[in-house]
Amino acid sequence: MKKAMNQSTITLILNGICIFVLLLMAFSLFIYHNVNKQFDHAMEARFNLTYNANRFMNGSSYLTNEVRAFASTGNKEHYDNYWNEVNNLKNRDLGVAAMQEIGITSEEQRMIDDMSSLSNELVPLEEQAMKKVEQGQMQEAIDYVYGTEYNTSISQINALKEKFLETLNTRTAQEVKQIALEKNIIQIFMIFTLILVGIIQFFNMIIIRKRILYPIITVKDQMTKISQGNLSMEFPLEADTSEIGMLIASIHETKQELKKYINDINSKLAQMAQGNMSLTVDTDYRGEFLPIQKAMAQILVSLNEALSHINLTAEKVSEQSKKMASSAEILSDGAVQQASTVDKLSNNIQTISQQVNQTSSDADNAKEYSANSTIQLEICEQKMKDLTNAIEDILKSSHQIAGIIKTIEDIALQTNLLALNAAVEAARAGEAGKGFVVVANEVQTLASKSSESAKNITKLIEESVHLVSYGTSLSEQTTSALDSVISSAEQTANIVERIAASATSQAQALQQITYGMEQISNVVQTNATTAEESALFAKNLEHQAEELKNSVQKFQLKKHH
Repeated sequence: MKKAMNQSTITLILNGICIFVLLLMAFSLFIYHNVNKQFDHAMEARFNLTYNANRFMNGSSYLTNEVRAFASTGNKEHYDNYWNEVNNLKNRDLGVAAMQEIGITSEEQRMIDDMSSLSNELVPLEEQAMKKVEQGQMQEAIDYVYGTEYNTSISQINALKEKFLETLNTRTAQEVKQIALEKNIIQIFMIFTLILVGIIQFFNMIIIRKRILYPIITVKDQMTKISQGNLSMEFPLEADTSEIGMLIASIHETKQELKKYINDINSKLAQMAQGNMSLTVDTDYRGEFLPIQKAMAQILVSLNEALSHINLTAEKVSEQSKKMASSAEILSDGAVQQASTVDKLSNNIQTISQQVNQTSSDADNAKEYSANSTIQLEICEQKMKDLTNAIEDILKSSHQIAGIIKTIEDIALQTNLLALNAAVEAARAGEAGKGFVVVANEVQTLASKSSESAKNITKLIEESVHLVSYGTSLSEQTTSALDSVISSAEQTANIVERIAASATSQAQALQQITYGMEQISNVVQTNATTAEESALFAKNLEHQAEELKNSVQKFQLKKHH
């Protein structure tokens, strides 16, 4: 980071210089005020000196004029004016005193003294002239004030007056000129300081605009873009050791940190989206971003735990679905065998029904064929034996069907339990197990239907067994009757009538048995279809379980030791 003077130091220096120049300007104003007062005082002193010099000279000239007027005219007024000037007005003395009070040089004082000495030399002549006027000697009085001695003194005095006035005017003019020069110099210095203040303020404005305002505006624009989420905007300012330079360095560091956090989060989320869950949040987050690091670590831990649990559940569901598919296949095979057995049983019952019908027809025609009753009875005896064997076969088949139905009930119960387990595991799987919930419900529904069908078949079988038992009883009675017919031919007609009656009842019973067997056949067919559907659903469940397992295995999880 390059070194640079602090903006506060620059501003302090410029403002200090400006304040110093302003103090100089104030001091110059104070001096200017004093010099201006000196200038006014010098002008006033010059005026007063000139006024009092003229007063001194005019007083002397006034005495000369009054004494000459008195000498020439003898007018008492001029005499009074003369002595009034000398005794009362005293313009000469007052003028000299005023000049001395204002301030005169030694040379000027010497000239005043010379003029006073010359004036004093004229006093005796003027007194003599006034005495001569009082004595009436006007010509002599004129000779005194217009004589050579008096005129010479007057000429000397006038020469000294001119020299004094010139000297006084030159000196006072020089003093005024010197003070005016100082005044002009101070004015020029004040103008210079004012211009210097303006120049300093101009440079101060340029420096503030360049070193403070422009960086602040640029920082403001950059911070606005950062607040809007734009971290790629170019930031042309470079960091240095000044205050704003340190602020710029902080902004550069902030942008780098934010980009580092965003790139790290983006990379982690992209890998998570691709199934890689074996990540670690190793980037150090600072300040308010530390909770984000903790949250990402917690998310990875939670996802690893959830997906691991889903993976285990999927494996269990796959195993259970395989077992369920195997059980469904066994159920399907049993249902097919049951259907085949029922078909055979139905055919046998139809055969028995035909035989019973034939027996009934034979009984109706027994009277006509009484001569051949022995032969027919033997045939009937054989038929009844066949009937007895068939009914025993039916009874055995009914017992077998009852066992098969028990197996169906067990399969339905096992299927129901598997469906419940699948529903529980699907519920644990959450969103990924919603499809298994539907399959589990369908399997449970099929298990319920199979159980209900098995109960119906059991009921029908029980009725069939009852009817078969009843048929067995009839066959035994028929056999006993036939034995009686064989042993007692004379009772053939009566026995034939009973056989006809029994055959009719048996035909009705066999019709009921036939009807019941048809219902059993329908139920068995439905059960077989349901078993096949259950096997198909089990296969689908197994396929979906495999898909779930494969889907979960796509995620690369952390290894737990």
